[in-house]
Amino acid sequence: MVQPDQVKQAIRQALPDAAVEVEDLTGGGDHLQVTVISGAFAGLSRVKQHQMVYGALKQELASEAIHALALQTSTPD
Repeated sequence: MVQPDQVKQAIRQALPDAAVEVEDLTGGGDHLQVTVISGAFAGLSRVKQHQMVYGALKQELASEAIHALALQTSTPD
C-alpha cells in the first residue's frame, strides 16, 4: 500500500512542474486514479506521457505497492 502523498511526491520529483491529483479507488491504497498535468508533456504522445509517469512510479509499481493505476495526463491549458 502506498499513500497518495507518496505518489504525488514521486511524480513531482520526476516532473517538478506537475499538478498531480491522486484518488484511492478502493480504500486499500493499491488501486489508484492519478491525473497529471505538466508542461513537460508538450509535444509528446499520450503513450510517452504515460511512460514518464510510470518511470516516476517504477519502484511502487515493481513492488506492487500500486496494483492498478488509472492514469490521465495532459498539458496545461
